[in-house]
Amino acid sequence: MKTSTLLTAGLLATAAVAAPLTEKRAAAKAARLARRGENRKSNPPLKPGTNEAINLTGAKDTEYSSNWAGAVLVGTGYTAVTAEFTVPTPSVPSGGSSREQYCASAWVGIDGDTCDTAILQTGVDFCIEGSTVSYDAWYEWYPDYAYDFSGISISAGDVIKVTVDATSKTAGTATVENVTKGTTVTHTFSGGVDGDLCEYNAEWIVEDFEEDDSLVPFADFGTVTFSSASATKSGSSVGPSGATIIDIEQNNEVLTSVSTSSSEVVVTYV
Repeated sequence: MKTSTLLTAGLLATAAVAAPLTEKRAAAKAARLARRGENRKSNPPLKPGTNEAINLTGAKDTEYSSNWAGAVLVGTGYTAVTAEFTVPTPSVPSGGSSREQYCASAWVGIDGDTCDTAILQTGVDFCIEGSTVSYDAWYEWYPDYAYDFSGISISAGDVIKVTVDATSKTAGTATVENVTKGTTVTHTFSGGVDGDLCEYNAEWIVEDFEEDDSLVPFADFGTVTFSSASATKSGSSVGPSGATIIDIEQNNEVLTSVSTSSSEVVVTYV
């Protein structure tokens, strides 16, 4: 009886400690999501150490940016981009603090480089703070902010298919499909956007995105492989082979390594 009483008291004490921590995490996430529409956004690729956008010409095989790593096709007539990737488990980078949150984002998009008026994009953020990992699926028509999808859950190891499709220069769709769990969410843009697409670029990108007007601390995301990667160019399907590669460089250190093939873009944190 005494043992049972002590065990019960211990369990209640544990629950009392765990509940406030759980509530605190939930409240923190809710607060972050509530202000996400005001604070979280992607940017065009920026020259390392500056707020100046890079305008790719396609003449170089590799460029360096402070926030984009991946592959960019440069041309005309790009109206859709798609790919699949397996959701990684992010980790705190070497020398990082377990008390700070680190994030990265994997997405596909149209424009944002040689077109500086808009980006139609969708993808998944992955963040780690201490031992807590979180994922958010989102859509964005830059220069407006990113907005979270509801009705979809994402876990490490899930296969995600991301697709953007422009039906005009001011309308289109952003779709995230969790292939593993069998759920799909779509947002339709039907005009009234902040900027017109040019249909000059197709992209498969891992990004260090912006929050509160500065880049978030960049997570070690391991490797993101965009498979079944393709874009629609003037009605025909094309792959990322021959795209300009962008690697992330911060504080004079190159943090990523990117390679492409006819249907894949592989982005690795180094």
